[in-house]
Amino acid sequence: MMMKTYHPFHLVSPSPWPLIGGLSAFYMTFSFTHYIYNKSIWFLITAIMLTMMTMYQWWRDICIEATYSGFHTLKVKLNMKWGMVLFIISEVMLFFSFFWAFFYSSMVPTIQIGLKWPPTPIIPFNPFEVPLLNTMILLSSGVTATWCHHLIKMKLKLPAMISLSLTIFLGLYFTMLQLWEYSQASFSIYDSIYGSLFFMATGFHGFHVIVGSTFLLVNLVRLSLNHYSNTHHFGLEASLWYWHFVDVVWLFLYTFVYFYSI
Repeated sequence: MMMKTYHPFHLVSPSPWPLIGGLSAFYMTFSFTHYIYNKSIWFLITAIMLTMMTMYQWWRDICIEATYSGFHTLKVKLNMKWGMVLFIISEVMLFFSFFWAFFYSSMVPTIQIGLKWPPTPIIPFNPFEVPLLNTMILLSSGVTATWCHHLIKMKLKLPAMISLSLTIFLGLYFTMLQLWEYSQASFSIYDSIYGSLFFMATGFHGFHVIVGSTFLLVNLVRLSLNHYSNTHHFGLEASLWYWHFVDVVWLFLYTFVYFYSI
């Protein structure tokens, strides 16, 4: 028998996924470190599979709550929007720390790196080659993402799915080009503060592109299953917010890490 509630909030039922998700994330961090030092990938594969299983089960429960149980009331959606805003702000702070370290090291280069930026042995990437192409790709994906949102509001499901699919494709294309660029690098993460900052900043951004592409892919599946309407689609909207955040971060990376360093 379902109890009647007298408030607009959703009191989440007991769930094992936060605990399992936290443990699997810790295991993945540990296994990645193990892979770096011992070149054994099996622990990492197990950790990734466990994390993906947790993601699937957790997202499934949320989709049921939002679509079939009707728990996502207007008040709940407002709180979710604020939660997404605060999450993006926390991500902004992460990249702010990278840029702070970058400007601190580049504007006043120390004697340890030859009083020059980038350091003498470092040959930076040409910003007018692959980085510029990746910039065009991400800007185009931002356009298709925005267009998808407008199509949803206009109740045009099929064109919205096509636009969202194109956004995902552009995200994957960006990732492949980023990996190819890494393979062509003349320096590594161990080459002075420049190498460390370059691979940390662009690598974390690449990780966010992968997460954002996964986020969009889940919403594409939900869109195909008619989970969204023109007024009830916050899951998709949140993924588009995240994607635009990824686009903006890349513009800063391209301007300063690539273009400023030549």
